[in-house]
Amino acid sequence: MEFLNRKIPDYVCRKQNIVGLIIFTAVFALLFINLYKPFNSRNWYPDISASMFFVFSSVLILFGVFIVAISRMVMYFYARKHVLHYWEFGLWNLIEIFAMSSVYAVCTLWASKWTLRWGDVILNATINTLLILLLPYTAALLFESWDDKNRQLKSINARDNSELAPLSAPVAPMVAFFDEKNELRLTIKRGNLLYLESADNYVYICYINKGAVSRFLLRNNLKNLEEQFAGTNVMRCHRSYMVNFDNASIIRRENEGLVVEFPQEGVKNIPVSHSYTEQVTKYFLK
Repeated sequence: MEFLNRKIPDYVCRKQNIVGLIIFTAVFALLFINLYKPFNSRNWYPDISASMFFVFSSVLILFGVFIVAISRMVMYFYARKHVLHYWEFGLWNLIEIFAMSSVYAVCTLWASKWTLRWGDVILNATINTLLILLLPYTAALLFESWDDKNRQLKSINARDNSELAPLSAPVAPMVAFFDEKNELRLTIKRGNLLYLESADNYVYICYINKGAVSRFLLRNNLKNLEEQFAGTNVMRCHRSYMVNFDNASIIRRENEGLVVEFPQEGVKNIPVSHSYTEQVTKYFLK
């Protein structure tokens, strides 16, 4: 039960992974059903020719892909504002499967001129849909997990390399920022970092440069950067903000809630949302 209440990995709802899942599922289902004809699928519609079976199954697959695309689009926007747990993700997939199997069942009943029993048709449709989607969904998740671990490894290697310095001149730890294509865009001293601010598909990096406050626009999102800073004092305090609490000077309560202040002039106060209040308070009490 504890596992079901855990947050799903961020890469599951990453935009490029969702697009890849939809395309891969469509291609896989189309080839798998028409070339290998698994699960006795040719007997689903015995009264039509092979060419018509191809057309009919292709139309059904397009309907299914349309359902998946709408569902994953809703999931993407939902996950940007809410925490998506494993039990919710599992329920989401079951609803997708049931929606697709319902379309298949209706088409089957129509093709049979409504002579088949609805209960038997929907049961077979659900089982067949589940079996067909199990392979592409599992393969996509495994690839996304591997790709995410590869990204993290590159990020760790980049940080390790940036922290290397001559023995005679040690420097403060550095932090490297990569865009969504995993290309290095900015490297600064961690001690100079103030906060990160989300701006749709971009993140503003606010930091100290030559004694002045500077901002850098990075094409990435806070979820990816939150993974990068896991275990450090750069922590999430709001849906739109992460703060380097090593540089924060004051935490203060206002009518709207807590705010974080910095000693530097020209740096705005950062709000702390209710869901992060306990985490931020514990840090300052330490």
